[in-house]
Amino acid sequence: MRSGNPMLRESIFAEAKTLGGRMSIEGVVNKTGVLISLVLLAAAWVWSRFMTAGIEAISGYMMLGVIGGFILAMIVSFRPTSARTLAWIYALMEGLFLGGISAMFEARYPGLVMQAVMLTFGVFFSLLFAYKAKIIRASAKFRMGVVAATGGIALFYFVSIILGFFHVNIPFLYSASPLGIGFSVFVVIIAALNLVLDFDFIEQAARGGAPQYMEWYAAFGLVVTLVWLYIEILRLLAKLNERR
Repeated sequence: MRSGNPMLRESIFAEAKTLGGRMSIEGVVNKTGVLISLVLLAAAWVWSRFMTAGIEAISGYMMLGVIGGFILAMIVSFRPTSARTLAWIYALMEGLFLGGISAMFEARYPGLVMQAVMLTFGVFFSLLFAYKAKIIRASAKFRMGVVAATGGIALFYFVSIILGFFHVNIPFLYSASPLGIGFSVFVVIIAALNLVLDFDFIEQAARGGAPQYMEWYAAFGLVVTLVWLYIEILRLLAKLNERR
């Protein structure tokens, strides 16, 4: 078993088996619902603050969300047992960030956020259906390709951040040029395909008797992928709007 989501790597499930209990798919679904609800709750609160008081009122919350979310993600990644207590805090941190950035995009492109939300959940449920119906299978070659592409994207983003410190920008990364749009489409596809790997990995882990606390960890990993997918869809839609 292998997932393109680094939060759902196989070694963690293997180590967890010694701790007892049993993980179920139903448990993962329930906990994923809880975490998504927390993301939406925090996002809605920041959104309302933005609409009433402007960007100055939420910039601090957005920064807290970015930094806090990253730190918590690292902790949970290396200490899966902490997911039981930290996953919900991570969801709130992501909500702070997503609420702020969504409000900013909405102010510039009215209607964009609702489109992005609907597309994100539409992709999620469509791929879940395709996976359960065995239309898409997480074969070895499929996994290898998605994992390699995901790693390449992560490396590319990392290099772009480092170059940014030296005031060197990669033009197509944020532009609405055909190349920029094509890049965003590619990233959205890879982010979506990571969901297939996550579905397969969670199913196999539950079948293999992973401990119950890993339900929180698996739900956390799914939220990480969904947040990434939403952000990339948001950026793609913004680029398409720039072309109009």
